[in-house]
Amino acid sequence: MYGNLRRMAGVGSPGGSRDGRRRSAPAGATPSRAVVGALALLLLAGCSDSDSDGSVPDRPGQRPKSVAPFWVNPDSKAARQVSAYGKDGKSGDARLVNKIATQPVAEWIGVDDPQGEARGFTEAAAKADREALLVLYNIPHRDCGSYSKGGAADGNAYRAWLDGVLKGIGNRATTVILEPDALPHIADKCTPQQFHEERYALLTEAVGKLKALPRTKVYLDAGNPHWIKDPGRMVEPLKRAGIDRADGFALNISNYQTTAENTKYGKKLSAMVGGKRFVIDTSRNGNGPAPGGDDPENWCNPPGRALGAAPTTKTDDPQIAAYLWIKRPGESDGTCKGGPKAGTWWPKYALGLAHGAK
Repeated sequence: MYGNLRRMAGVGSPGGSRDGRRRSAPAGATPSRAVVGALALLLLAGCSDSDSDGSVPDRPGQRPKSVAPFWVNPDSKAARQVSAYGKDGKSGDARLVNKIATQPVAEWIGVDDPQGEARGFTEAAAKADREALLVLYNIPHRDCGSYSKGGAADGNAYRAWLDGVLKGIGNRATTVILEPDALPHIADKCTPQQFHEERYALLTEAVGKLKALPRTKVYLDAGNPHWIKDPGRMVEPLKRAGIDRADGFALNISNYQTTAENTKYGKKLSAMVGGKRFVIDTSRNGNGPAPGGDDPENWCNPPGRALGAAPTTKTDDPQIAAYLWIKRPGESDGTCKGGPKAGTWWPKYALGLAHGAK
């Protein structure tokens, strides 16, 4: 009965990139608003996220709102994998992947129907009395031609796409992670100089328009401590992109750097940008980065990694707004180490992340 949420669950998330970056081109999908709204009511009933008798877990319910106020998609790729393993009699694998399925994971808005997708996700979250967590990843000249190259054709195309997202979000509670890599790629000089002014303008406009919505929080990407090693390099890009109006910045998106390292980096950077709070992507940093992390190819589908701290707003640190799963665990970083196209669900990798989790 959850099947019609599957189109929403198919939207792509980031893969990875050299020098500790990350991403994957979205594989857009269009949610059915009416069906999504109706099915989202089913979430309120909730389901257990593990079974002590060894049986296959049920569809996931919501996490306690006081700990993790973000929506859990009951028909995510991970949830569907749990069901598939159950049908095949692989209850052990089902319970492992259920560690992913039961957590709130960001939804990456695709290209084809930004308004429909944003509305579908935010309506489903609202009906479950939760907050939507969205990623906007469509900036022109995206990813410096790497695995997730592409993005909007030009500034006007981006503005039109963003307008669709804004209409879709409306007045529903939403946290937006805005354009992973866009600013770090300026700081590391990967994005050519001729595109910098347009990018700053688009990001500033996006922050302003998103913050004009009544219940939307916005976080700009600021890289990670093993990519942009000196946080001072991010100060000017963040300021020119509108950090003063944003709620803060995001760290470690789709990467593996430890929470401790990101916290040190984030606190230094926060002090340079008016004390802004930050969020950390903990989706795959449970074991930290793979050995040899400075190898340009080491970021891509490294073996032996693990799920990190579960998403929560209870971080015990006033400067850290949340630990989030921004990268969707189990999706490939790209066609490396036997992986499929960036953003494609990869059951083998999902199992490895879950098996390594503490």
